[in-house]
Amino acid sequence: MDAVPYGGKKKGADTGIDGFIYFKPDGKTTEKAIVSVKRGENIGVQMIRELGNVVDREKAKMGVLITLAEPTANMRKEAVSSGYFRSEAQGDFAKIQIVTIEELLGGKKPHLPWVAPDVFKRAKREMKGTQEKLL
Repeated sequence: MDAVPYGGKKKGADTGIDGFIYFKPDGKTTEKAIVSVKRGENIGVQMIRELGNVVDREKAKMGVLITLAEPTANMRKEAVSSGYFRSEAQGDFAKIQIVTIEELLGGKKPHLPWVAPDVFKRAKREMKGTQEKLL
């Protein structure tokens, strides 16, 4: 899904952020989407509202809710009512999106502007001999 864990930290006080997806809507400027994961069966509209508040607080362009349970019709309606992020180069994208774990396992990804593969530089690969010396 091309998401990056939030701060690489263990789960602590819930800030409403489990990760980020970085993208470049214009091919140059890097923007972010907030990822929130909810695992319980008891999910509702309030989770969509909370994610919208976190997106606004963090000045992110979009939010993605990943859930184990199937979202309700009211949750989908609330997500749509959050509006859209407009990319001049790529069009409109729902500001708040809901994706189930089942959909992710089936290959579905959130509908986002171009996710740049170069947002994060890869660490330099160490030679095997060098690693063995460290042990």
